[in-house]
Amino acid sequence: MHPIPTGLIGYGTAGAFFHAPLIAAASGLRLAAIGSRRKDEILRDFPEAIAYENPQDLLADPAIELVVIATPNESHASLARAALEAGKHVVVDKPFTLDAGEAEALIALAERVDRRLSVFQNRRWDNDFLTVRRLVEDGRLGEVAYYEAHFDRFRPEIKQGWRETEAPGSGLLYDLGAHLIDQALVLFGLPQAVTADVTRQRAAARTDDYFHLVLDYGRRRAVLHASVLVRDPGPRYLVHGDGGSFVKYGIDGQEAALRDGKRPGGERWGEDEPAFFGRFTDADGTGTVIDTLPGRYTAFYEGVAASIRDGAPLPVKAREACDVIRVIEAAQRSSTERRTISL
Repeated sequence: MHPIPTGLIGYGTAGAFFHAPLIAAASGLRLAAIGSRRKDEILRDFPEAIAYENPQDLLADPAIELVVIATPNESHASLARAALEAGKHVVVDKPFTLDAGEAEALIALAERVDRRLSVFQNRRWDNDFLTVRRLVEDGRLGEVAYYEAHFDRFRPEIKQGWRETEAPGSGLLYDLGAHLIDQALVLFGLPQAVTADVTRQRAAARTDDYFHLVLDYGRRRAVLHASVLVRDPGPRYLVHGDGGSFVKYGIDGQEAALRDGKRPGGERWGEDEPAFFGRFTDADGTGTVIDTLPGRYTAFYEGVAASIRDGAPLPVKAREACDVIRVIEAAQRSSTERRTISL
C-alpha cells in the first residue's frame, strides 16, 4: 500500500527539527508538502516536498491525506479545525490547544467528519520513560506510592522566539509541562486534584519559566517539576513503591540528535549511555542496574499511519491530550489562587 501523502504546516523549531525528519523516516508516510514562508530552507532540506507559502494552499491540495500542525501554540486550534474541515486527518503538535473547550470542539468535529485526530506527545517514546513505564506496568515496583519526574535545564539567558514572550500558550508549563503531565497520565490516569506553583524566576522573564506540580491520586503522589536554572540536575525520574525504588539520571538523546541534523534509524538511535542506566533497589535492599530501553519517536508516526490505513488505535488519542490541557488549566488556576484544584 502506498505511503500516506503528508503535509506539514510550520517549519520553525518543531517542524524543521522534529516533525519533518520523523515523518520522512516513518514507514507508511511520505512528506509530500510543507507550508511555510521558509521556502529556501524547505527546498534545501526536503527538495522532493512541495513548498507552499500559504497553509490554505496546502490544505487545498487534494493529494494530501494527513496534515501535521507544527505552528505556535495559539494557532493550533484554528489550523486543526481548517484541516479537518478540508477532509484531512490531523496531527497537532503538543500542547493540543490552549484550553479544554477548544480541544473538545476539535474532538467533536473529527468525529463528525470521520477523520483521525491525534497529538504529538513524542516523549511517551523517550528511552527513559519507556523504561519507567515497563517497570510500573510489570509490577516490579509494586504499588507505586511516589512518582517524581523532572525536566530541568540551565538557560539563564532569555532566548529569542515566541515561547519566551507573553504570547498565549507560551511558557514552560505549556511547553515541557505538556510532556510531564502526559507521561503521568499514561501511567496513572487523571488525578483527583492538582496543587501547583507556576512562576517566573529569571529577572527578565516575560512568561513562566518554572513549575512544580503535585498530582493527588489518593495515597499516591506524582510530582512534576521543571526549571531553567538548574546547572547540576538531579534524577530525571524517582519512583518508589512497596516493591522497591527506581532512580534514573540523564535524558533521552533523540531531541539532541535531531537538532544536530541526524536522522532516525542511524546506528544506536535512541539508545542510552550505560553510565545513565537507572538503578532498581528491591524491597530487600538489593540493587540492580536496569538497561534503558531504546527510544523511538518514529513509533508515533508509524502508529498514526497504521490507524489511518488499517484502523489500528491511534498512538495518542485526542481525548488523552485534552486531559493534559485540563491538568494545565487546573495547575494555572491552582498557582494563581494558591489552593488545590479538584478535577
